[in-house]
Amino acid sequence: MKKEAIKVLIADDHDLIRQGLKRIISFEEDIIIVGEAENGEKVLNMLKSYETDVILLDMKMPLMDGLEVLQRAKEGIKTIKIIMLTVENDRELILDAINKGADGYVLKDSAGTEIVDAIKTVYGGAKYIDKSLVSVLFSGFKSKDKKELCILDSLTKREIEVLLYISKGLSNKDIGERLFLSEKTVKNYATTLFRKIKAHDRVQATIFALNEHIQQYYETKFQGKL
Repeated sequence: MKKEAIKVLIADDHDLIRQGLKRIISFEEDIIIVGEAENGEKVLNMLKSYETDVILLDMKMPLMDGLEVLQRAKEGIKTIKIIMLTVENDRELILDAINKGADGYVLKDSAGTEIVDAIKTVYGGAKYIDKSLVSVLFSGFKSKDKKELCILDSLTKREIEVLLYISKGLSNKDIGERLFLSEKTVKNYATTLFRKIKAHDRVQATIFALNEHIQQYYETKFQGKL
């Protein structure tokens, strides 16, 4: 039986961007485009008529900006997945979008494979952040006093290593190759540490790790680098 295709709605006020996204997606047999919109109000209207799994949503659009569309779409359709598309790599904007419920955040100039990976990842129920944005998320964090690192102190060295690699955007398979562990073992470590830090997914875990300045913590405590 043929796998059902992922239904995608493209929302961007620039026709050139929409055409580029359509071209990228056209090469994927398991993704179809159900419609396109050039402003925020049209996105919400189209959702009433078109069954949609994933929205590729421009952050800044006429009539209604992407963040407002994000919130209203999520309120109306609980199961819909939304990937924010933007030229902005501002850390505060990224965190704001994530906090408002975005399932993914991708830069418009990312490679086509990045966008396709994002669509398939969020459709599968996971979160996705453009790999090129990891360094942006790392910026701007101040060093924390030792007494503020009590949550990290509750993790084992291996859990810290897994969390650090997760914050760098690596998959469980990639982490396993770096640490000489099976993918299943890495997943078990991730599940345990997510529970300890009260993170529901990899995006929340990444934000936690960056806020806790995990790279500096690891280097200081274990006298080495990953």
